[in-house]
This record gives sequence, C-alpha cells and structure tokens, in this order.
Amino acid sequence: QVQLVESGGGLVQAGGSLRLSCAASGRTFSRYGMGWFRQAPGKEREVVAAISRGGGSTYYANSVKGRFTISRDNAKNTGYLQMNSLEPDDTAVYYCAASYLDYDVRPSAYNSWGQGTQVTVSS
Repeated sequence: QVQLVESGGGLVQAGGSLRLSCAASGRTFSRYGMGWFRQAPGKEREVVAAISRGGGSTYYANSVKGRFTISRDNAKNTGYLQMNSLEPDDTAVYYCAASYLDYDVRPSAYNSWGQGTQVTVSS
C-alpha cells in the first residue's frame, strides 16, 4: 500500500485560504485515485473532493464547490487541496486517501489513509 502524510493545516480566519498537501511514498502514486475527506467532531467522515489517477477527472462535494480545488503532481508523488473562502463549517480534521479505483466518493473505496491534519476556521 501507499503511505500518505498530510500537511498544511492550521488556524485561519473566515474568508482565508489554506493549501493542504499529501505526500505519498511506497508505491507508484499515479496508480491510485486520490480523495480528500474531512471529519468534524460528532460527525461522520465525508468526502470533500476526489481526483482520478491522471488528474483529468475531479469531484467536489456541493459544500465546497467553487471554493476548493483538488490537484495532483504525479511526478512529485504529491496531492493538493487548495481551500479558499474558508468558512467556520469547514473546521475539521482533513484526511487524504488513496484508492485502487480510479476515483470514488465512498470512504470504503479507499485503501490507504493519512493521519489527518487539523483545519480550524475562526469566525
């Protein structure tokens, strides 16, 4: 399995931006679909965005559409989540994940997970 490490989380004011990174190692990153998920206290883990192996297809949850951008650089074995116009409801632990499927919105489709990075948006 591929190993994943997220970075880039932090505390930001509403309206601000953050860029999360997901560094992959151990396997060929380009063979995996990639997704970003988040989990807020007391809530289930939910998909934020997903991207296909080659980066040509993307999916966004309605709640982040137009504000977040998922991307990947297979040459650098790294995925990204650019988050703009952040809102307090975006506060959560964010996880990147890799799937043998090209890309999928179901957490159960993902085989490898990072440890998560905290994003806190203050009002």
